[in-house]
Amino acid sequence: MLSRSAVVKLKAILIIDLMIVGAAAGVYFYLQGQGALTSGAKPATFTLTNLVINPLEVYVGQAIEISVNLTNIGDLEGNQTLNLQINNTVKNTMNVTVSGNSTQTVEFTDIEMAEGNYSVKIGSLTGAFDIKPAPPESSKIILSNFLSNPYEIWANDNITFTAIARNPSDQPDKLTVKVMIDDVMVSTQVISVDAGVSQNVAFTVNASNTAEGKHIAKLNTLSGSFFVVKTGYHTLIINRSGGGSTPLPFTLNGESHQTAYQALMPVGEYSITVPNPFSVGTGVLAFAYWSDGNTNPTRTFTLKDRMILVVTYTLVSGYASCPSLYMWNGTGYSYITDVSNPGWLGYIGSINQNGDITFSGGNPWDYVKLDKNLLATNNGYFDMTLTQQWDELFYLDSAYMMVVDHPIGTDAYTSMTNYLNKGSTGQIYTVTNGSLLPPVGAINEKGENVLPQLLQKDGVFTPGVNGNAGSSWDNITMNQLTLDLGNLSGAPAIKLVMNGMVDWGSADTYYAWINSFKDAAAQGLMQNGTAITPNSYMEVKDANGNWVRVSQDKQIPIPSDYNARTFAVDLTGLFPAGISDYQIRLTNFWNVTYDYIGIDTTPQQNVTIQTINPSSAVLSQFWGTQSNASGAFTRFGDVTQLLQNADDMYVIGRQGDQVNMQFSTANLAAPAPGMVRDYFFVVACWFKDPPGVWGYGFNFTVDPMPFMAMSGYPYPASESYPYDVAHLAYLNEYNTRVIPAF
Repeated sequence: MLSRSAVVKLKAILIIDLMIVGAAAGVYFYLQGQGALTSGAKPATFTLTNLVINPLEVYVGQAIEISVNLTNIGDLEGNQTLNLQINNTVKNTMNVTVSGNSTQTVEFTDIEMAEGNYSVKIGSLTGAFDIKPAPPESSKIILSNFLSNPYEIWANDNITFTAIARNPSDQPDKLTVKVMIDDVMVSTQVISVDAGVSQNVAFTVNASNTAEGKHIAKLNTLSGSFFVVKTGYHTLIINRSGGGSTPLPFTLNGESHQTAYQALMPVGEYSITVPNPFSVGTGVLAFAYWSDGNTNPTRTFTLKDRMILVVTYTLVSGYASCPSLYMWNGTGYSYITDVSNPGWLGYIGSINQNGDITFSGGNPWDYVKLDKNLLATNNGYFDMTLTQQWDELFYLDSAYMMVVDHPIGTDAYTSMTNYLNKGSTGQIYTVTNGSLLPPVGAINEKGENVLPQLLQKDGVFTPGVNGNAGSSWDNITMNQLTLDLGNLSGAPAIKLVMNGMVDWGSADTYYAWINSFKDAAAQGLMQNGTAITPNSYMEVKDANGNWVRVSQDKQIPIPSDYNARTFAVDLTGLFPAGISDYQIRLTNFWNVTYDYIGIDTTPQQNVTIQTINPSSAVLSQFWGTQSNASGAFTRFGDVTQLLQNADDMYVIGRQGDQVNMQFSTANLAAPAPGMVRDYFFVVACWFKDPPGVWGYGFNFTVDPMPFMAMSGYPYPASESYPYDVAHLAYLNEYNTRVIPAF
């Protein structure tokens, strides 16, 4: 019997003999499986031809395309690894599979960042190209209107970045445009623009090396973004416009959802139904149309790329408004709140005996505490978007993030801006966790006990009235809340922590109220300076039981509308010495209503505040609109510079416009030991309603422009927007998207 090693040797001898015999007969045999032999075709054998280098001369940083033809002269499919050598160094490697008796063109891309002559070698093929220095960066060409097309792609798709290149000089000029993705240069291109000419430019790149998710693209300093999503899927966004931001219920393919809705869905056919009419609590809305022009509340659509469907409602009764803030949460954008309630244009002050109305008040600043459990970074940036959903104009002046570190065991809140107070008034207050005291008593303007509504944050708000619900122009019933805080003698500080919102009431009632004053003036019953919407004010009770009005510059709380927020009001030092009965009364013309009020008596703690200005801000059209707003709006594209300071140089937009802002965390210091962190979004923004909805005294146009120092809006002829050299240059450079009235 043969040993195991002898059997192995015998098999090897037999195989060699078979190969020799087969070769002599002109037939090839191949081993398949365990010792099996089959006849077949010629094995894969490769040749390289046709080395192409295009172009042969480029600028530093510009892409060069290098290709060869790889031919498989065998009959069977095979793999071949090709190395691209630049100056005898392997710069790229590609493994290629080629079918038998076929040729495949293999393409490489190379970018060199230094000038000089470069050798190219792939296999036995050789060539060369030259890199010359880029043109000097003293170009006067200005890039604007960045767009990504498409905005959402699949891996390995091409994406095109477009912009407008404008040469304002009187000489032809050139500009080297560096295309960056996530701060990595992917190509360069030199563009030429004739004197006084604006032209479209486009730069196409492949997304083969980009992972799924959001990416930042730049053309020099001009920036924008795009998404890479799972192949076969696209993002579907359903939202609504008109009537504030109360979630809208809808059914999608028979399943119930609500706005704001965003999901990655398989491409295909879908059906959707929205309600008609729809109540938002503060008003009743009627379905109008979809953003793509469809006028049926039940409809079908095809999802074949990123799709945004916004359903517009019109106000039947009640009210709703304001720009909406969204925040990147790691997978999508979460709705946070509507902003800049005090920045509404058109607050009415008083009326004269001849019926002339004086407008007063207005403050564009708002401070929004962000949910740090939702806040996420995207490639080292916080990502915020302001979207104009209601049919309004907005004037966005400034935006930044405020990062507040405070001691462990405390919380941090800002004061709430009042439209009567000018300038940036948000202040940070600390509150000790677990130390809040409830009020002893709470009575509204009707004498009703509303304390039960204030003891916990449960969505049950105090009832109240709007002043324009008064019986007549000379008999105003003000909204009022009287709080008994108990005996706070010896407390080192007194701060209220309040969660509430303002209910503006019905626009119809508001106009009827104004007309009652004008009718009284026509009858000679009016005195000069009669208040139509009296100012809000705060009072404290003195030792004799008298109510004493607090200075108007204190933090009289008028919260945001529709979406209740929590904020702090500092009462420290307002109460007379020697009292034991600490009572406060808040009086408003508007219906200010509260869900929760607590009292903090602990001293203010030291906090560390860091601010982050936007490193990138891009204005774009989120969806189309049928608004009749007109005027010179801000052109789409990079608007970063406009948001750095509150200087009356605005990003001006209309319904369907949005501003996406990136805030870099690169220079953000970590919290010190013993400190925890909170985040706030700070914005200065005016906004204007169409006349007849809530707007009064002006047309639905960009002009006249608001400004921080105005007494009210519309302002008298004695006041003017600052048309100095700097502001005129801003208007000419940015506000070139002219939409005519119709």
